[in-house]
Amino acid sequence: MLLVLFMRIVAVLWVYQGLVQWHVILSAEQSIFDVLPVQTTIAVVFFAVLDLLAAVGMWLAAPWGGVLWLLTAIAQAFVAVLLPDFFAGGQIVIGLNCILLVLYFLLTFKASQRPDYQRERVSASRITSIRLPPIHLFGFRIFK
Repeated sequence: MLLVLFMRIVAVLWVYQGLVQWHVILSAEQSIFDVLPVQTTIAVVFFAVLDLLAAVGMWLAAPWGGVLWLLTAIAQAFVAVLLPDFFAGGQIVIGLNCILLVLYFLLTFKASQRPDYQRERVSASRITSIRLPPIHLFGFRIFK
């Protein structure tokens, strides 16, 4: 439960970050592709798309959301090093991302140590409401 709460809080932060990047793209008087350097433009578009996708995945507490979030958090650290003026507070972004990454891994590890964790995952993955008739292919039974 604590992991899901953490993922949802991070999702709200990442929605905000994604919307800030879209604000940069959409509110410019001239096209950012004409005004900004190529590296900065690529970073703006990259974070505008992936921050929102990661936020949706984190809100849903989906495994792919955690992976996308890890990708964007690590990418933010690299961009903060390579383009120091890209994020307001450059080094602070790196520190906050490191803290969030450590918290995420600790909460994920703690959640995996629960005795009912594996049973919940197995029961959630079974489809019990659909009954398929047995199908035979080349004499072998495919579905029971």
